[in-house]
Amino acid sequence: MAKQLEGKFPRLLPDAVRKGIGAADLIDTAFKAYNGGRLAEACRLFTSRMIANEGTVGLSLTGALTPAGLGKSCLIPLLEAGFVDWIISTGANLYHDLHFGLGMDLFAGSPFLNDVDLRHKGVIRIYDVLFDYDVLLDTDAFVRQVIQGPEFQKTMGTDEFHYLLGKYVYAREQKLGIKGHSLLSAAYRLGVPIFTSSPGDSSIGMNVAAMSLRDSKLAFDVNRDVNQTASIVYNAKRSGQTSSVFILGGGSPKNFMLQTEPQIQEVMGIEERGHDFFLQCTDARPDTGGLSGATPAEAVSWGKVDPDSLPDCVVCYADSTITLPLITAYALSRAPKRKPKRLYDRREETLELIRSEYFKRGTVEKIEHRTNLEKKKKKPARKLAKRASSVGLKK
Repeated sequence: MAKQLEGKFPRLLPDAVRKGIGAADLIDTAFKAYNGGRLAEACRLFTSRMIANEGTVGLSLTGALTPAGLGKSCLIPLLEAGFVDWIISTGANLYHDLHFGLGMDLFAGSPFLNDVDLRHKGVIRIYDVLFDYDVLLDTDAFVRQVIQGPEFQKTMGTDEFHYLLGKYVYAREQKLGIKGHSLLSAAYRLGVPIFTSSPGDSSIGMNVAAMSLRDSKLAFDVNRDVNQTASIVYNAKRSGQTSSVFILGGGSPKNFMLQTEPQIQEVMGIEERGHDFFLQCTDARPDTGGLSGATPAEAVSWGKVDPDSLPDCVVCYADSTITLPLITAYALSRAPKRKPKRLYDRREETLELIRSEYFKRGTVEKIEHRTNLEKKKKKPARKLAKRASSVGLKK
């Protein structure tokens, strides 16, 4: 039996962990099996495939990562290294990111405090992260003040909104004498577009909504966001680059990032095969049917992921607060920095590219899709089942 395995799989006999070992060497040395093994595969996939050859990398963020300090410790270094080219985030992550850019204090506390007492004392708790209620009020005031500016009095995509907001956070950081504290500020400096899949679902959106009652003209163009994100992926594939997704958690940002390929293929009728590389860190199970736990194999059936890349897809079932620092440390140790793509600066160009390609397909009534459901006969259930059972992870 051993002879059948030799040459196909590495022998499981790691070196002893030594004093002073670096994070990247520790991962290569000791992370050999189970989710440790998947994390090691994730590090190598990200470093040797996703960011190699100028591939375009999209990052999706869910969970309270920025209040835990991961914006400053990990996300900003990844942007500054040129390893992340565009982002889809929950609004909450961006709202709490503002606290750091505005020089406010958050504290590492305990998840076992009395929340009734905290409420009476004006303390907010996010599991074991604590901060004063005034942090919310002062951040809200900053957002409301900024969005009263004339450049905000229009309908815009969330990438433009976050770019403009990041400009003001960057100015505040300079005034306070701090740098590299805010993800929004860093994205503004580096031209990294940030989208929010549900712009009303956060305190930022709540403040925008409140200001609309005071005749603010600011509104979010979600249609543009859908087409703009698809244009980023299409431009990457058309120019010969790979398109990769790095998913932290799941939720709406995950779907918004992955739906770029169905938008290109299914809706616009443009021939495409799906994202080239898929990397997800999640604690969600696939068997409950939720999107957060949906596997890359399932994504292939939607056209979201290229079926040829399925053997290279990695799902690591672990908390992002554990995996993200390790992946960041590994990438910074093992890969050279890349020049930022500054995709925000090319937003009009990339949108026009996909628009012109879509119009080449003809009018809506005449668009010929790859699968014409009206003309093709439906296959018998038995054959469909047989075909489905044959789909596997071929090595």
